[in-house]
Amino acid sequence: MRVRSGRGGDGSMSMRREALVEFGGPDGGDGGRGGDVVFVASDHINSLLSLYYDPKCYAQDGENGQSQKMYGKRGKDLVVPVPRGTEVYDADTGLLIADITEPGQRVIVAKGGAGGYGNVHFKSSVNQAPTEHTPGGEPEEKRLRLELKTIADAGLLGFPNAGKSSLLSSLSSATPKIASYPFTTLNPIVGTIRYDDYANIAMADVPGIIEGAAKGVGLGLAFLRHLERSKVLVYVIDMAGSDNRLPWEDFRILRKEIEEYSAELAERPHLVVANKMDAPEAQENLARFVDELGLEPIAVSCATGEGLDVFKEELRGIVKPKVKFHHTHAEHGMDLAEMPDTTGEEIPAEALKFATFLKLEKPKAKSHPSRGNIH
Repeated sequence: MRVRSGRGGDGSMSMRREALVEFGGPDGGDGGRGGDVVFVASDHINSLLSLYYDPKCYAQDGENGQSQKMYGKRGKDLVVPVPRGTEVYDADTGLLIADITEPGQRVIVAKGGAGGYGNVHFKSSVNQAPTEHTPGGEPEEKRLRLELKTIADAGLLGFPNAGKSSLLSSLSSATPKIASYPFTTLNPIVGTIRYDDYANIAMADVPGIIEGAAKGVGLGLAFLRHLERSKVLVYVIDMAGSDNRLPWEDFRILRKEIEEYSAELAERPHLVVANKMDAPEAQENLARFVDELGLEPIAVSCATGEGLDVFKEELRGIVKPKVKFHHTHAEHGMDLAEMPDTTGEEIPAEALKFATFLKLEKPKAKSHPSRGNIH
């Protein structure tokens, strides 16, 4: 894409002309500063599609200064919302300009030009009628290349038809397309796993990896980059051996692809999930998998729900998400067995004491504004 900030407005050269004022002197105002091009991280968008179809972002120019010391209007900044995980590169040099990861993060990618000085700034005792003034600063223009790397706590990694989308839909409210043919998932999809104490874990489902992906076979590099921000990798293995695949060989290939792509990524914590355990041949393949690799995967079945709770707890132990609900009845010295019945038409007043999320304390009296204590 191409971005250009606003040009600064020119300073004015003007002399004060007014009746009964013999020596008015200079009164040229300054030009306004040009607008900036600002990228802002937003959680409300998840792709760069809008910028792909509209790749030109130009900020507003500053207005010129005028007589009577009137300053030019500043150009409006152009605020461009981008999804979190966007990397901004200079297309000409290849240098990384910004890595936008935090919610609400603002990055100025093109600085607006400064406004020019009017001739009022150049008056002195020896130059009482200056004609000097300066032009506005030139705009900053760049060619940028934007890349999006999905931000998620956990990344699902596996071959096509391993059941990654089914696992994501079983654990979250995400609705990825699920079908029996390879490469059903064409774009990364992020779902949120929610726990009883309102802790959340974001999990990303990337399209299936094939052998040689780390060397650019297929679209492997485009998919693997979405795993770079994950705290934990989840290897999803088709333990049913669909399409005559060997589960233990699938795991070896996946580990090799990750090591060739990034040694740092291969060292991150990981979980191994034995999926499709409801298939008849899955138990036999699981025993062979343990003998071949010497590790015990988490056996799950999205069809029956087997092992999903175990996987959620194992994942939580690694990610350690922040608990959003801190108030418990034990902390307040309450026993839920003593709470009155609330199934009737009216809730008893005694039951409200067990609603720890309510602030039942009497509010403090506020002073009257006339007494000098304005709240």
